Amino acid sequence: MEFRIENMTCGGCANSVTKAIQSIDPTARIQTDPSARSVKLETVVTSLEVQEALAEAGYPAAVS
Repeated sequence: MEFRIENMTCGGCANSVTKAIQSIDPTARIQTDPSARSVKLETVVTSLEVQEALAEAGYPAAVS
C-alpha cells in the first residue's frame, strides 16, 4: 500500500506519520520518504482506516 502525503516534508513529519499508522496497527511495516512525500506500508488495516488516522494526525493522504 502506498500513499502520497503532500505536507510530509521533514523527518519530524515522517515520525508523526509513522506514529499515526502505528496507533491503528502496531505491527505495520512502514517506509517514509519525506523528499518524495510518500509512505509505503504493509498493514492489516484498510487503506481507508490508514487515511482516516493520517487525516486525524494532520496529514491527509491520497492512495498512489
